[in-house]
Amino acid sequence: DLVCLMSVNPGFGGQQFIPHTLDKIRELRAMIDRQKPGVEIEIDGGVDLSNCQAIIDAGANVLVAGSTVFKASNPSEMISKLAAAR
Repeated sequence: DLVCLMSVNPGFGGQQFIPHTLDKIRELRAMIDRQKPGVEIEIDGGVDLSNCQAIIDAGANVLVAGSTVFKASNPSEMISKLAAAR
């Protein structure tokens, strides 16, 4: 099972991560761990190298970094950097 939490206002790519989402992730992780451990939390929107570690630390374990990857000059290298951040 997986919960997808949007960390931008839905509608178009390339938006900035909404910082208050970190509080929502922590709250959601606590609820999941109490009621149904093992459910993954996916964060979609504004994920990049500057915030991916904070997102993981808050309790998310699936990160969607579309614009960060596809707008990078070297998408493969960006994927490697994001993966190394965890």
